[in-house]
Amino acid sequence: MASGPSTVVRSSLPYQILLYFNGWYTGVFILAELLLFIYKGETLPYPRGNLLSEIALLLLLGCLEGIRIFLGQKGNLTERGTSVGLSLVFGIATLLGFLYMTLWQTYVLRLEVILTCIAIVFIGLELLFGFISLISFARAASYS
Repeated sequence: MASGPSTVVRSSLPYQILLYFNGWYTGVFILAELLLFIYKGETLPYPRGNLLSEIALLLLLGCLEGIRIFLGQKGNLTERGTSVGLSLVFGIATLLGFLYMTLWQTYVLRLEVILTCIAIVFIGLELLFGFISLISFARAASYS
């Protein structure tokens, strides 16, 4: 058996797993929130224009979250710090979006608080593991 030069894999498996499951969770979250907006629009007296602006914010949050997860996965697998760094920046933006969904919506249901808290925990863990991955990639670049 030939032994070639060994390479050290610096990608983070926990970070990749979190990104994978958060991708699925985000899809379920967006669908559940759209259904909750239909319910709230039918049963609660919304001020003019608030419902549409909150739905637009939800769709923007979903797009931003999709971009963030894509950048995080690709950056982690290719061990590129710039993609992971951009994912961390987008992570802070999506964290603020989820905080809006939890705290500052016109009407917040208990189910929405539970769903957004789960998303906030996902993002918090991904920020932690993404930062650790970024440090690992930067150390590898400085030693090569």
